[in-house]
Amino acid sequence: MKPSFDRRHFAKMVLAGGTLAGSAWADWLKAAEDSPLDDRHLVRLGMNALARAHTMNYFNDGHRGAAMISAHLMCVENGFDKPTMTRISQLVDLNWAETKLCEAFPEEDPDPDAIQKVRLALLDGSEALREVGHNVIFATLAIKSFTIMPEIATPQRVDGVCQMIRKFKPWRDEAPDESVQPPSFSDTAAASRFVLQEASDAIDRFIGHGQGFTGHMLTFGQAMVELAADGDEELAEACRTAFRKYVTVTRQGPGEDARKFNDHAPSKLRPNQAEYWQRRGDKTVGIGHVFKYPYGYYYLLDKANDPDLAKAIDAKAYHVF
Repeated sequence: MKPSFDRRHFAKMVLAGGTLAGSAWADWLKAAEDSPLDDRHLVRLGMNALARAHTMNYFNDGHRGAAMISAHLMCVENGFDKPTMTRISQLVDLNWAETKLCEAFPEEDPDPDAIQKVRLALLDGSEALREVGHNVIFATLAIKSFTIMPEIATPQRVDGVCQMIRKFKPWRDEAPDESVQPPSFSDTAAASRFVLQEASDAIDRFIGHGQGFTGHMLTFGQAMVELAADGDEELAEACRTAFRKYVTVTRQGPGEDARKFNDHAPSKLRPNQAEYWQRRGDKTVGIGHVFKYPYGYYYLLDKANDPDLAKAIDAKAYHVF
């Protein structure tokens, strides 16, 4: 039997010595290639963070937890190659894994009502647009995590997640435009195409002003589609009004006083390539949008099954990634 490979020790060693390159990178890949994500450690770390975020900075730390879960799902659901998965796992180790946010919770028996409790937390005021829809995004990721890893749905985690969800406040919560009518979220392909088209239009609309609205169109829209696709159409439709409000806001584009940002340089590299993550460097993960945005993007591309739309949006996706 091969000796176990300590991912976190290696990550710390790399952080002390700088970005991996050459033979060091090759050694890292070889050592970790057996099962970089098979143990689902990113999901466990992410759920620890989501459940603890309400005691820290619920918004920023909630993002970090959601990002770790999104990173795992993005890699596994899209069949990323091992070098890409390994690099993404390494970035989590370098930036978040050893922080207080991700510390383990006590071992307890799982709560059999965990998912229902998260659902009820989200349903409280679900028609309101709350801080760009993050209550929906984070709740969906928690439900997915408890579904694939029921052993981590322990009472303390469940309670922490529910407290975090309820902290999100109304934001630009005005009546949606009547012209904004997404397809039924149970029509997975049509709903995915709707979200991708809205994201494509938003890329053009927000050039020079950052792509946060575009990125959250992907993540909010993906959450709605996934809830329905995973069998909870009722919860997805309960959040329809909130999503329509977000689409309405996004279609308005940047205001006259909107901040300006430098656009990303054109690039053919995408998040499904190890080189993309290698070039980002070791400390450029921010609060986690770098994982959350592409997770939503690849999920929707797969469900939309529309080669022409995929080609059109991928040609300008470098603005977001």
